[in-house]
Amino acid sequence: MGVGKKVGFAVVGLGTIAQGFVLPSFAKCKNAKLVAVVSRDKDKAARVGRKFKSNAHYSSEEYAACLANPQVDAVFVATPNGLHESFTVQAAQAGKHVLCEKPLAATAEQAARMVEACRRNRVLLMTAYRKYFEPSSLFLKQLIQSGELGRIDLIHTAFSELYSPGKSLAWLVDSNLAGGGPLMDLGVYCVNTSRWLVDEDPVEVSAQSWARDTVTFWDVEEGISFRLQFPSGLVAQGSASYAAVLSSFIYVQGTKGWASLTPAFPFDEVRRLTGKIGKRPIDRTFPIMDEFGLEIKEFASAIQNRRPVESDGVQGHRDMVILESIYNSVRKQRPVVINY
Repeated sequence: MGVGKKVGFAVVGLGTIAQGFVLPSFAKCKNAKLVAVVSRDKDKAARVGRKFKSNAHYSSEEYAACLANPQVDAVFVATPNGLHESFTVQAAQAGKHVLCEKPLAATAEQAARMVEACRRNRVLLMTAYRKYFEPSSLFLKQLIQSGELGRIDLIHTAFSELYSPGKSLAWLVDSNLAGGGPLMDLGVYCVNTSRWLVDEDPVEVSAQSWARDTVTFWDVEEGISFRLQFPSGLVAQGSASYAAVLSSFIYVQGTKGWASLTPAFPFDEVRRLTGKIGKRPIDRTFPIMDEFGLEIKEFASAIQNRRPVESDGVQGHRDMVILESIYNSVRKQRPVVINY
């Protein structure tokens, strides 16, 4: 594909995130364009397609026809986690590149099959980790990688969102579709961002979960906390909860300084990074920006230039292995070695 040709995308799954943020991003993207939408409800696909000026629309049963459309170069999978594998593997077999929402799948086994299908069919698979492209996170990573904070021995991070039955998405508390509770939906940011910031993978985890509302959270956890041990000696303490108002942070402590980013993970709030290096204070504000547009632009550029992406399927699968190890630690009530 030439650099001058816009990459044609089909978006699969037309929920709140897709309609509110993914689809609008294409209007401003210089190297990608929306050419098709796919939904379980064909009437909804037609309605949404008209709204966002898509050339074609399909029901999920017509997905093969969507993949046969020569205008479709790549697929953005924005369905519930448990459906990621099917849509991704079919796209790979049709020679289409895949940008898949996080977490990569509902299980590590599903994620592994997705990675293999894309490798075998020589198409790119990117996990939709927005933090890799968002300025405040990049600034924090630069502080760490430059050595300005010194040796990093401790990271604290958390992400919570209040789950309201009848208002929040029902599939988020369905283990088959979600793979788990807030760890899968929110905690994945804490895990992935921590290891991305330090370019290191944890080797052991200990964790515990809880559920006070056992009616709503009979199938998945309501909250979970975990401790990740890294080979360098770094410890990351994290938590994720559906029983607290929307909030998030990541706090990094080093031998020369510290830095705190909050809110760390939502895409629709102004971020503030504070800290101190020696006697020098840090206080920076980062405005709201189109993070979905940034990741679509990056993926389209990788396709055009035939190059890999940093937040690829391998990274998404690695996070799934870590998340499953966290759940295993909860079940076994002891620390668990992470086997990649």
